[in-house]
Amino acid sequence: MRKAAAALLLASLAAFGAVAVAQDTTAGSDYKLIKKAAVGGNGGFDYVFADADGRKLYVPRSNRVDVFDLDTLKPAGTIDQTNGVHGAAVDPKTKHGFCSSNPVVMWDTDTLKTIKTIPVQGRPDGILFDPFTQHVMILSHSQPNVTVIDSNDGAVLGTIDLTGQPEQGASDGAGKLYISLEDQSKVAVVDSKAMKLLKTYDLAGKTGNPAGLALDAKNHILFVSGRTPAACVIMNADDGTIVTSLPVGNGVDASEFNPKTMEAFISTGDGKLTIIKETDPKTFAVEQTVTTLQGAKTSTLDAKTNNILLITNDPSVPPATEPAAASAPATAPDAGGPPGFGGGQFGRRGRGRGPAGTFSILVVGKESQ
Repeated sequence: MRKAAAALLLASLAAFGAVAVAQDTTAGSDYKLIKKAAVGGNGGFDYVFADADGRKLYVPRSNRVDVFDLDTLKPAGTIDQTNGVHGAAVDPKTKHGFCSSNPVVMWDTDTLKTIKTIPVQGRPDGILFDPFTQHVMILSHSQPNVTVIDSNDGAVLGTIDLTGQPEQGASDGAGKLYISLEDQSKVAVVDSKAMKLLKTYDLAGKTGNPAGLALDAKNHILFVSGRTPAACVIMNADDGTIVTSLPVGNGVDASEFNPKTMEAFISTGDGKLTIIKETDPKTFAVEQTVTTLQGAKTSTLDAKTNNILLITNDPSVPPATEPAAASAPATAPDAGGPPGFGGGQFGRRGRGRGPAGTFSILVVGKESQ
């Protein structure tokens, strides 16, 4: 009996040790804020874009696009004369970059030299690249809602009327675009080749003012995040059927989906990054909420490292001594934003401003990656 008891005790201790080791190996597996880079600079800001292939990070700042090395976050150059710029996109095949400004600026992503400027109508805000057609979509809160540009030569190919104000969009890589319509609380479904609106999906009151949209192209799942109430509506991309709705932070302005980890990331102006795990096309849960910084409401995925990068002003950074924003005029007010989100870092579509020198890039990821 004593030998048996001793053997049982040793076995129990061994099992406990094995469990402890297993738990230790998962330590640090959560996402966290792993890096902050105070890059400074004046001017408002809105979207941020990571070119994972070219290893560059594009940060629009009112009248220019600041470019950083995606691995080191050190300055890599500047694209000038981008009047009222909001976002940036890259065609990795042609190595041509574009920004949503008026005129649109087209550049070489290797040299960062301007290739041409492209006059457009409307009020450019968001931007979307469709690899299926190699077209760049300039999204505008006034008509024309979408201006379609050929990424090869920068030619304007046409426009698309979405009947509403577009915010964020995603391509399925097979001829369909999905674009959130902020003022209608709907999702527009677009035939990218025909440049035609096919239909819209209603969010059925689950959320309003949708500003974030991400897509699981393989499983045909949309993650549509809105502000009133603050929620992510998960729906079938084929027919608009709502699968479920999950809570997110306040003041959403961007979201991404990582097919390698099967996770959606929703960034909000209250300093939260909500991470939703897709176990299968019918099973979703909020996996984690990472605290970032107030105003960090736009984000981008680095598909190589699986990191999420965000931008905002960091109150812990001492302000620069030089006068603020003398070289970067404020972007014209945007009347298209929803009430309650104008001004400050939370501002309409990110006209975030802060003390000179406090602007920072945040990196959220897993240190083991």
